[in-house]
Amino acid sequence: MPEITSSPMLLGLVAVLAYLLGSVPFGVVITRAMGLGDLRSIGSGNIGATNVLRTGNKGAALATLILDAAKGGIAVLIARYAVGEDAAQLAAAAAFLGHLFPVWLGFKGGKGVATFLGTLLALAWPVGLAACATWAVSAAIWRISSLAALMAAALSGLWCFVLNEGHMLLLVLILTVLIYIKHWPNLQRLKAGTEPKIGAKK
Repeated sequence: MPEITSSPMLLGLVAVLAYLLGSVPFGVVITRAMGLGDLRSIGSGNIGATNVLRTGNKGAALATLILDAAKGGIAVLIARYAVGEDAAQLAAAAAFLGHLFPVWLGFKGGKGVATFLGTLLALAWPVGLAACATWAVSAAIWRISSLAALMAAALSGLWCFVLNEGHMLLLVLILTVLIYIKHWPNLQRLKAGTEPKIGAKK
């Protein structure tokens, strides 16, 4: 973690604004706007891109993926430009928590993978690209979104170390633990061999 040089009040403001940005449930907004129904009553009920894909609308799923990643990345970039690197990491954590626990949805949000990847790309793009590549390769091999996400998260700390970005290692490890906690039901289904493939309706 970087040395904290900004005032607590300023960092608090950064955290609140980043959380609110991260809380925007783009999957719910997009599916409603496109007349696809309430995403929380479709498939797994999750608000992320994988569940949006279960509506059969690939465009909506892609838009959700991009916007969920972008909100994390934008929060980081604005915080870094306006305040500094300590604020950037704080914004990454706050935006991620916003997606997991959005105030607009009664604190019942998504699993944070796209937002996690977006924050990595903004914090250190080589690490972000390595994590995205890990997801893509894993998804291509196993065709299971949750497994790809868990692989990308698990290896993100390694990429920080390999790519000389150790200053963000603690943050990445904390977010990875939260991703695994949110994916606990998926882990159980993976163990049982019942986890659905990418694009499956359930």
